[in-house]
Amino acid sequence: MFDLVKAWYKNKFSDPHSVTLLLLLIASVAVLYFFGPFVVPVLVALVIAYLLDWPVTRLQCLVPNRVLATTLVILLFVGLCLAMLLGIVPVLWHQLSNLLQESPHMIEQGKAFLLHLPQDYPALISEEQVRTLVTSVESKAFELGQMLVSVSLTSLKDAVAWLIYLILVPLLVFFMLKDKVVLMRGIESLIPRERRLISQVWSEMDHQIMNYIRGKVFEIGIVGGASFIAFSILDLRYSALLGALVGLSVLIPFVGAALVTIPVAAVAMFQFGVEAQFWTVIIVYGIIQALDGNVLVPLLFSEAVDLNPVYIIVAVLFFGGLWGFWGVFFAIPLASLVKALANAWSNKREAPESKEEKGTI
Repeated sequence: MFDLVKAWYKNKFSDPHSVTLLLLLIASVAVLYFFGPFVVPVLVALVIAYLLDWPVTRLQCLVPNRVLATTLVILLFVGLCLAMLLGIVPVLWHQLSNLLQESPHMIEQGKAFLLHLPQDYPALISEEQVRTLVTSVESKAFELGQMLVSVSLTSLKDAVAWLIYLILVPLLVFFMLKDKVVLMRGIESLIPRERRLISQVWSEMDHQIMNYIRGKVFEIGIVGGASFIAFSILDLRYSALLGALVGLSVLIPFVGAALVTIPVAAVAMFQFGVEAQFWTVIIVYGIIQALDGNVLVPLLFSEAVDLNPVYIIVAVLFFGGLWGFWGVFFAIPLASLVKALANAWSNKREAPESKEEKGTI
C-alpha cells in the first residue's frame, strides 16, 4: 500500500508545476477558511467586478480610456441599485411584515386542516400521526421565530459594519476594474515561474466564473420577474415577496426550488384553500421551475454547468457547510475548479523545455 501511495505521489507531484499549483491551492483555502469573515468585502467586490467587467470592456471601445468607462458603468450600477432599494425593497418589506402578522392565523388554519385529515381519510392517516406532526411543526415554527429574532438583533449590531461595506465595496470595485491589468501583473509577479498548470486552470476557470456570475444575475431577474407576473395574474397575495423568493432560490441549485415551494403553497392554500385556484398556482409554479431548469439554465450556463447533478448537490452541501452563503453561491464554479484541478493533475503534459529539446534533436 505504501509503495502505491509513493508511486502515485511521484507520478503526480514530481513536476514542480504541480507542486506550485498544490501550494497555491492550500494557501488559498487556508486564507478563506481562517480569514473568511475579514475578506467578505473583497469577495463581494470581486463578484461585482466580474459582473461589470464585460460592460466596461465594451464601453471602452466608445470612450477615450478605461477610467472613464469604469466611472460611467459604476455610476449606472449604483443608480440601478439605489432605484431598486427605493422602489422594490419597501414593497417587499411591507408584504413581509403583513405575512408575519398573518402567519399565526395561517398556522392555525393549517393545523385545523391536518386535524380533519383522519376524518376524511381514516385508512391513510391516524389522529396520533397527525398530532405528532402538528407538535413537530409547532416546535420548528417556534425555533424559526427564535432564530429570526436572534438574527435581527445580530444584524442591528452589524449595522455599522454594513455601512462601512457600502463605502468600501464600491471603491474596491472601481479600482479592481480601473487597474485590472496592473493588478493582474502584480499577482503574476508573486507566483513562481513554475506556473504552467496554474495558467491552465486559470484560463479554464476565468471565463466560466464570469459567465456564471453574469448568468446567475440574469437567471434571478428572469425567474423572479416571471414568478411575480404569474402570481399577480393569478391574484396571489404577497406576489412581489414570493416572486423575489423564487428568484433568489436559484442561488441554491435544486434545493432552493424545493424550499421555496413551501411558502408558495402555504400562501396559496391559506388564500384559496384546496381548490382549483390553489392547484393552478402550484402548476404554474412547477412550469416556471421546469422552464428554468430545462431551458434557461442550459442557455445561460452551457459552459459553466457541464457537471452531473450529483456533483452539484455534493458541492452545495460541502462548500455551503464550509463557507456558508458564499460556498453555496460559488458551489458550481468550485465544483468546476475541482474538475479543472483533476484534469490538470491527471493529464500529463510535457513541459515547454522538453518540447524545445525534442525540436533541437
